[in-house]
Amino acid sequence: MIGLLQRVSRASVTIDGESIAQIDSGLCVFVGVVRGDAKPNAKRLADRVAAYRLFSDPSGRMSQSVVDIGSDILAVPQFTLAANTSRGNRAGFGTAAEPKLARTLFDEFVAQMKNQVTKVAIGRFGADMQVELINDGPVTFWIDG
Repeated sequence: MIGLLQRVSRASVTIDGESIAQIDSGLCVFVGVVRGDAKPNAKRLADRVAAYRLFSDPSGRMSQSVVDIGSDILAVPQFTLAANTSRGNRAGFGTAAEPKLARTLFDEFVAQMKNQVTKVAIGRFGADMQVELINDGPVTFWIDG
């Protein structure tokens, strides 16, 4: 599984003009599921997201996690993260997991995050979403689970 983490001062998801999820300061995590991923990958990604140190301590070092500071997460399913972009000018999606499995593993990721973080807001799997965020820093990391 893939997690694209962005430290944000706020983030939200809108579908058809209706706001369905939002957070203030915290992490916006775009989640991609690739072929071969299984339940342990969802737990590993959630554990890594919860522990990843990308928030500044009083001295300005990025040494604190979302759990350390008690902040929120917005989890957004994004199958395009699993795209193969190695050839040509058009992405291939043969590396992405089948939708049924991807939904199950995204839901497992969210469940694991809810065990570790106070607030987890969620985008809608398979929907055409508009994601609005203010990247704080900017700070963005790509991690595997």
